[in-house]
Amino acid sequence: MNLLDGIQLIIFDKDGTLIDFDAMWGAWVTDLARRLESATGLLITDRLFRAMGFDSGSGRVAADGPLAVTPMAILRALTVDLLREAGLSREAAEDATTAAWREPDPVALAYPLANLPTLFRALRDRSIKIAIATTDDRAPTEATLAGLGVVPFVDAMLCADDGVPVKPAPDMVLALCQSFDIPPSRTAVVGDSTVDLQMGRVAGAGLVVGVLSGVSNSSALQPLADVILPSVADLV
Repeated sequence: MNLLDGIQLIIFDKDGTLIDFDAMWGAWVTDLARRLESATGLLITDRLFRAMGFDSGSGRVAADGPLAVTPMAILRALTVDLLREAGLSREAAEDATTAAWREPDPVALAYPLANLPTLFRALRDRSIKIAIATTDDRAPTEATLAGLGVVPFVDAMLCADDGVPVKPAPDMVLALCQSFDIPPSRTAVVGDSTVDLQMGRVAGAGLVVGVLSGVSNSSALQPLADVILPSVADLV
């Protein structure tokens, strides 16, 4: 029996599932720290890394930290709060954050974790719809998918700024299922973090797949996953 028998829709997480999470977000938060120190004159790097959940020694992002699971708007608010705790007024903290803030480069920092065009083509050959559900915003997500050459294969996406409650709420899965008139029981959710898998479980997805290419290890994913794979490349 094939893993995907009966599946009509696969909903993928993006960072850590399709692209290398640590490479993108580790580089981003390191650059943000440098810019904040330049803008404020404060030695803020270590505090920022702790607050975001980033270990500069290993270059890894904490599985349950804000950087792994939090939309950009909340990360920005967290940065402002951190600067205020360091002694800046709200106005100064807002100004410094505005001066330092840059969206991650969705093309230069996106390293695919599999041959995604080949994978998506194989899923299309099985008449499986492909969707993305991510806590990243829509503009960088669209740019990332374009840079990876997979836009023609992706049938739909929901992003953090689309107005749908984000993971671990089930809303993204349920909305995507409704848009295709495909029941959750015929849907697979694939992700590297516990919030991805919680989203799938609460939505009633027929298959919940954990991958070890991102922020979470097998012991964290095991209680929520129907199956755990090294990467999305192993789906087919």
